[in-house]
Amino acid sequence: MSILNLKPAEQCKYDLVALGEIMLRLDPGEGRIRTTRWFRVWEGGGEYNVARGLRRCFGMRTAVCTAFVDNEVGRLLEDCVLQGGVSTEFILWRPFDGVGRTARNGLNFTERGFGVRAALGVSDRGHSAASQLKPGDFDWDHIFGRLGVRWFHTGGIFAGLSESTAALALEAVQKARQHGVIVSYDLNYRPSLWKAVGGQARAREVNRQIARHVDVMLGNEEDFTACLGLEVEGADPNLLQLNVSAFQRMIERAVREYPNFKAVATTLRAAKTATRNDWGAIAWVNGRFYQSRHYPDLEILDRVGGGDSFASGFIYGLMTGADPQRAVEYGAAHGALAMTTPGDTSMATLAEVEKLMAGASARVER
Repeated sequence: MSILNLKPAEQCKYDLVALGEIMLRLDPGEGRIRTTRWFRVWEGGGEYNVARGLRRCFGMRTAVCTAFVDNEVGRLLEDCVLQGGVSTEFILWRPFDGVGRTARNGLNFTERGFGVRAALGVSDRGHSAASQLKPGDFDWDHIFGRLGVRWFHTGGIFAGLSESTAALALEAVQKARQHGVIVSYDLNYRPSLWKAVGGQARAREVNRQIARHVDVMLGNEEDFTACLGLEVEGADPNLLQLNVSAFQRMIERAVREYPNFKAVATTLRAAKTATRNDWGAIAWVNGRFYQSRHYPDLEILDRVGGGDSFASGFIYGLMTGADPQRAVEYGAAHGALAMTTPGDTSMATLAEVEKLMAGASARVER
């Protein structure tokens, strides 16, 4: 897309590099965290999930900047990343002190929810290696300049981990812009991350500063309100289709306040139950709005990562020169499919995404 002015692929080692924490997700399946006797293990992280989706579903060249403690849990996380096809070139390894007093690998216990029982996430990520990352830890001139990167992605989860990660996120987006790299940012507001460090007021202070250096801004209605102070006025969360005009007004305010935004996208979700949602998305690109097809009564196995998979599909569309309507359709379809499988990350293929975009049914394939 001409408005994004992407670097040519042949001049860059990576299509996208993400900056964020990757945690080990412990999933009790259909059970509860409080009563389970076994967990299935996945890897996940808001920023990383985008890089992995772009690699596994869309075939893009991606890498992640993060940090692990060098013990068996860290090596398990590395193995998960390697299976996802995301480059580990920029993973920083921290020494293990035998206990985890100085640094550890973050854990995330997540219930999927069912029916009237909502999904539940319980993070155990204090003093993690990634939360201690700081400005100067990565050589951005080498990554963005000498190696070459077309797109950089980070978000509000990483920025909310600590004072130093907020500073690093700001350093990274500034450096990316200096090197002509397109920057996307997912606001991804998590109240639990901010409540001990100044709450919503601090979240707005950090995210507003970073937003000045972002080309493509992503988030849902809560994210834009909590992180940027942009209210969604007149929206009913139970009537997704009637919310579109309210979201459009919010996005128009965002673009006026941040004229550096070249594209803004938000998912539209009405959670009827934990396992049945209305789903869709809208995007503003170069002065026009585009709305995806509506997915009413979408049946959900695991909703975690649906927004990240929307982001990777939308970015893929923009990166490959698709028209904005097709880009938002890629995002909505990929997010919908990602929520039909367990784990934070997508198991969909590009062919499945494009079939769904074309209106394919769920009839068995043989």
